[in-house]
Amino acid sequence: MKVALGVTGCIAAYKSIEVMRGLQKAGVEVQVVLTRSAAEFVTPLAYESLSGLSVIQDMFRPELNRDIHHISLAQSIDLLAVVPATANILGKMAHGIADDFLSTLYLSNPAPVLIAPAMNVEMWRHAAVRANVETLRGRGHHFVNPESGMLACGVEGEGRLAAVDVIVDRILDVLGGCRDLAGLKVLVTAGPTVEDIDPIRFISNRSSGKMGYAVAQAARERGAEVTLVSGPVTLPVPAGVELVQVRSAAGMAEAVARLFPGTDIVVKAAAVADYRPAEPAGQKVKKGAAPRTITLERTEDILDRLGREKTGQVLVGFAAETENLLENARAKLVGKNLDLVVANDVTRGVFGEDSASVHILGKHGEDVTLRDRSKGAIARRILDLALETRRTRGDQTS
Repeated sequence: MKVALGVTGCIAAYKSIEVMRGLQKAGVEVQVVLTRSAAEFVTPLAYESLSGLSVIQDMFRPELNRDIHHISLAQSIDLLAVVPATANILGKMAHGIADDFLSTLYLSNPAPVLIAPAMNVEMWRHAAVRANVETLRGRGHHFVNPESGMLACGVEGEGRLAAVDVIVDRILDVLGGCRDLAGLKVLVTAGPTVEDIDPIRFISNRSSGKMGYAVAQAARERGAEVTLVSGPVTLPVPAGVELVQVRSAAGMAEAVARLFPGTDIVVKAAAVADYRPAEPAGQKVKKGAAPRTITLERTEDILDRLGREKTGQVLVGFAAETENLLENARAKLVGKNLDLVVANDVTRGVFGEDSASVHILGKHGEDVTLRDRSKGAIARRILDLALETRRTRGDQTS
């Protein structure tokens, strides 16, 4: 397998050397392409010493022009990875600008593309950058989103290049042409639900939906037919995923009940409200007339219902706990007839974050612990275990 590793100009460029080494350890040939700005941060000699290959920097060089090198390289690689990807290269790629070797290689490349952005938090949040990212996602390109943390500029926020092992794992996943979920139907729920008190006020929770959306994206990338039932969130819909938008627990219950039959794998990552106002007001309740108490009633336990009604589906639930994490998660696994449960300690501030630490407990004791991993990496491991469960079940019934 061969990867073209495009390196663009930011302080995180030095981490691309570690990415290259990680890929080489996995037996992947790496051809490095440095932009002019990247060469201000890292030297070609570092890559050449470790890879044994000349680094490509310039569009016009005598030895490159014999076979139109950006074309011949594009035809020889299995993946183009841009690590780190600056706001500048994202804009070039999104708008088809080809003014150096890397951007020209991108337009010539028929292979999959993986992008790991890194930049200042305000740049990452800028509307122009967000639009460019969505354009590239819409083309089916793979993204390893930046992490939150202390940036080189001294500001705290999202924009730091993802961990090297996460990037390497993702590249290897894509290189594997991993279509092991092809032909399967995957149902994912994500986000919070909203339970109205009156037309203005409501009860909800802090779920961002990032975990469920990561699962939906990972399943689609692996070839599954994916339906995502989502509560109110502001996340972009993964390319190729069918979205069903809901608002309340009742709406989510209805959608899931309709979609559940014929599904192969169900991942219930949504944070569904356990209670709702028993009698929501039809008009805004004025401050002076507001009751001091609100009577609540239980919502339907969707996960419990699926556990009782499943007819061969692999059912994955989540246990967000503040105490007795593994004990409570194990009880949920057994009590709701789940195949897998993902347990996380929500006192550690996981809501809205791009990474988490989780324990994945299996029905037959096959427990896995993932510490400080991106939600994309966690999503892929959940799907690995769900597929293993399905295959084991098939072996037992054959």
